[in-house]
This record gives sequence, C-alpha cells and structure tokens, in this order.
Amino acid sequence: MAAPMESWSFPPNYDDGYLPDAKSRYWFPARETMPPAMRERAILERLRQVMRYAYARAPFYRNKWDQAGVHPDHIKSLEDFERVPVTTKAELRAAQARAEPFGDYLCIPDAEVHHIHGTSGTTGRPTAFAIGRDDWRTIANNQARVMWGMGLRPGDTVFIGAVFSLYMGSWATLAGAERLRAKCFPFGAGASGMTARAALWLKLMTPTAFYGTPSYALHLAEVAKEEKIEPRDFRLKLMFFSGEPGASIPSVRSRIEDIYGAPVIDCGSMAEMTPWMNAAGSKETDGMLLWQDMVYTEVCDPKTYARVGWGAQGTPVYTHLERTSQPMIRLVSGDLTHWTDGADNGCGRTYPRLPNGIYGRIDDMFIVRGENIYPSAIDGVLNQLAGYGGEHRIVISRAGAMDELLVQLDAKPSVYADNATGALKAEAERALSRTLGVRARVEVVAAGVIPRTDFKARRVVDDRDLFRSLKGRAAS
Repeated sequence: MAAPMESWSFPPNYDDGYLPDAKSRYWFPARETMPPAMRERAILERLRQVMRYAYARAPFYRNKWDQAGVHPDHIKSLEDFERVPVTTKAELRAAQARAEPFGDYLCIPDAEVHHIHGTSGTTGRPTAFAIGRDDWRTIANNQARVMWGMGLRPGDTVFIGAVFSLYMGSWATLAGAERLRAKCFPFGAGASGMTARAALWLKLMTPTAFYGTPSYALHLAEVAKEEKIEPRDFRLKLMFFSGEPGASIPSVRSRIEDIYGAPVIDCGSMAEMTPWMNAAGSKETDGMLLWQDMVYTEVCDPKTYARVGWGAQGTPVYTHLERTSQPMIRLVSGDLTHWTDGADNGCGRTYPRLPNGIYGRIDDMFIVRGENIYPSAIDGVLNQLAGYGGEHRIVISRAGAMDELLVQLDAKPSVYADNATGALKAEAERALSRTLGVRARVEVVAAGVIPRTDFKARRVVDDRDLFRSLKGRAAS
C-alpha cells in the first residue's frame, strides 16, 4: 500500500458500525487531508487493481483494451492511465444490447445484483444499472462520509424531495442518510399536489436538511407561499442539490439561500458513477470537491481525453475505485467544468476542486452568432434580476442568415401589478447581452405560462416554426 489510508481495500470492506467523533470535521482524516502526491500513489495502485479485476471478468473491457494494446500491467503512472481508452455511454448501450440486460461489463454473478436502476430511455434504449449488494453498502458508506463533510450528524433529519424511481439521486441519498444514522424523510416528488403537501410537512417536521434539485427548491418556495407558508419557517440548516447546474451558480445559490435562510451545497456527478456525491462541496468549501479516493476524476480535453492543467476547462472523465458490479473505467461525462488543485479549500481537504461546479452538458451548449452559450449562464443572469419570477424558456434558431436567441421569462407579482414588464424586459436584454456577448430578445410572459417543475428543469427549445411565432409576438 502506497499510503496509510483508513478502510483502503479492494474490494472494499467498510465497518458499517463506524462513526467518527461527533466533533471531527473529517470522516477519514488521513484519506481526506493527506498530501495529494501521497494519495495519488495509492490511487495509482488502486487503478491497476481495478483494471486487473475488470480485465479478468468483463469481456467489454478486455476486448476494448486488447484492441488498443493496453494491459493493466502497463499502467506505471497516472500519465500512463491517460492512454487507457475512454468509455462512452453509447458503448454501454451497445454492450447491453448484445449482452442483455446488464452488458458484458457486469463483473459479478447476476444473483448478486441487489438494486436495479437506470436511465429513463425516453430518447432510445435505456441503460440498466446493476448494483451489487456489497456495492450498495459501499455507496452508503461513501455518501454518508460526504454528508458528514457537509455538516450532517447522526440524529439530524434529512428531507428527500426528489422522485423515487429509476433516478439514483434520491435512493443513494437515502442510503447515505441511513448509514449516517440520520432520521430519514423520503418524501419524494412528482405527484399532483405533492409540493403543497411537502411544504406542510416541512413546516411540521422542521428537518435539518433538504435534498432535491435547485429548480424544485425554487418551485417549492413558490408553492409554500401560495399556501401561506414562509419557507424560512422550515428552519432548515442545510440544503444540498444535484441533478442539474444551479447550486454552484452564485446568483442561483444566493437566491435559494435568501429564500430559505439556509446554506446551499452543490454535489453530483453521474448516475453511472454512484456514489454520485464523489463530486460535492463541504460545509466550509463551496463548488465541488473531487473525492478522488472514491472515484478518480480527470478533467480532460474533450477531443484528446488527456488531462488539462489546473485552471483549465474540460470534461470530467470518471473511474470507479470501489465498485465491483459494473465498474466504470474512464467514463466520459460529456459535461463541462474547470478545476483547481484545491490548495485553497476552506475545509482542509486536499482534493482538487471544481470552483463553479459543473456548468452543464457540452451538447447543451448552443452557438449564437459565433458565441458559445450555456443555459447555466442565462440562469445566472436572470437570477440576478430583482423582478425575475423564477422560470424561463430559451428559444434558439437560425432565422434566415442570422442566429437568433429569444428568452421568455415570467415576473414577480409586483412587476405585473405595477405594469413594469417593459422595464424588466429592457433590463434583462441589457444584462443578457452584456454577459453573453450577443443580442438576446426577451419576452416577459404572463404568470403561469411557463410550467414549474417537480424534477429537473428543461428550458431550451430549438424549433424554427415555434421560434418564428414567438419572435413575432416578442418584437416591439
């Protein structure tokens, strides 16, 4: 073993009865605060172990690496590991099509599968996640460890306001909260009338923490006020989010913190990479720490998949260090972020950090008149506007020879009451143009026209016919 690290074995064998001293900032002090070079030596050895394990059990990886001329024994450095071919979601779907249902990268007997989750499959073949019983225990231990870093402790109450379905976010949060010995309130989301009931329960139970998506938290606050309930009466001490960008966007984070009077922590990578809290902030450090001893994360050039330097932008590429059922090895996320070496982490953990979290998916980016624009940038601008009502829609198209961008947004009730929609429109157009570098048309729509969400917000529309009709109404 290259470094003294608590519970560092493969396959993992965590003590489910272990808890740190309640006053300790860290779950595993050595693993979390050691010099990065020492940790990387341990990670390198673990990468070789994981690769040997997968090579012996998964035809998917063995064939892929043989074709590339790569073998686990070739990996003598982290730079060598960059030469391991990446894995894509398309390859995983193809593997499950030829070796149903879990693909030829399943490394445990089918009888040992404990949980089945997956993608929704709304745009093609769904991908099934087969999670072994031992892996579920590992996930619970890892998520509990990160939640401890957020400041949660045994006996705290965690309200889970996310759908309980194939979605991994809610289930893995529940597993981590249970392992933490917290009181668990798996309320869920999505059913008609459920948000109003959530507001009532939150006021009644006053839980310590709330988990969900940022857009749902904003929707919940609106519904609570309609029910004559003040969100600050929930007396939350912490709100942590995943599933979409937002919690690391300063204006969005500040808006939620102002509404609820509770600090916000961003977390989450990919469902395939659960424990998805492998990228998560802590009580003292914003953005997202990369908990490298759970999941080894490289921020890479999106074309070459070589690691970029500190401060540079790239796409996260993830490798499980503790999963045995369907280990992901160099899985390309398709997201965009930038990273730092973590030297300024306020919590003392020595992990790299994503200061602004994950901006969004690279394929969510659109180009307007030569400028690359991400939906999260528009979210950030609008949430700084005092009259913004909380929801918007982005309509993009190429009308004639020029790219066009239209942003529909709703307003706070006072804006409608004061007939101030024109002023809000002008303010939004100036702010968007200043930040994005291109002209954006804005339409302030009537209240309720843009639906709220009980899950992840879907705000981008790319439809020429729809664009033409909206553009005609917005022109003034």
